[in-house]
Amino acid sequence: MKSSQALKVEQVDVEFLEQKARWVRDEIVRVAVRNNAGHIAPSLSCVDILVALYYEVMDYKAGDPLWPDRDRLIISKAHGAYGVFPILVDLGIIPEKQWDGFYTPDSTLPGCIERRPEYGLEAGCGSLGHGLPMAVGAAFGAKLHGEPWHTYCLVGDGELQEGTTWEAMQFAVKHEISNMTVVVDHNRLQAMDFTDRIMDVHPDDLLRRLRGFGLEPLSCPGHDMGALVSVLKDLKHADSDRPGVLDAQTVKGYGLKCMENVPKFHFRIPTQPELDQGWR
Repeated sequence: MKSSQALKVEQVDVEFLEQKARWVRDEIVRVAVRNNAGHIAPSLSCVDILVALYYEVMDYKAGDPLWPDRDRLIISKAHGAYGVFPILVDLGIIPEKQWDGFYTPDSTLPGCIERRPEYGLEAGCGSLGHGLPMAVGAAFGAKLHGEPWHTYCLVGDGELQEGTTWEAMQFAVKHEISNMTVVVDHNRLQAMDFTDRIMDVHPDDLLRRLRGFGLEPLSCPGHDMGALVSVLKDLKHADSDRPGVLDAQTVKGYGLKCMENVPKFHFRIPTQPELDQGWR
């Protein structure tokens, strides 16, 4: 007999989702390099997460981005989320010309996400550490009013060094805010270097902190589409009195051979010879 997880994955068109993720990565590099927009590497690490959420996991109507019962996604690592723009273009929410002009005077889309509900952008999170508190507040409000929607928050592991994130975690556990899922883009790199050279002492420090706040994080490979979808669905429907947490173990700069796990590419634009190294 097949496991329930295997059955759930079989019901998902994983190949379709993987093709979408490859297309999104191509779009990120195409537009960002042409328009001289940095933060390519932190965007590439979270593409699979975003594709899994928008195309399979979230309750979301592409034709109605202001649908009251939509699941909310707050992208706290807003500087590294270029991947959401081409997805919203593909869904017909953001005009293609806005994405083509991204990071230039020809577009209103900035380098860090700003709140544009009509474009499917729920919150402005350019200052790191503020997205998770906003997501907790949104989920708490939904709980108080009996709203059916689920809140997702995408955070970076470097961003979790901010104190406001842990105040939000503590509040969410205390008030049993179970209608939200925190997704950690755990690529083990931040702006200047690897996280264990900046603040962490041990590679497992982040998971230990999460557990210390009363959370029960589930881990999975952050570039395994089937696993991402399965765990995200499990967390959304879990019988729990606390937020779900997915520790998505990703690679910064994922896909580009010149960029994977290379700290200097946090905001650096690759040269043509570097791009010529190709994709994994």
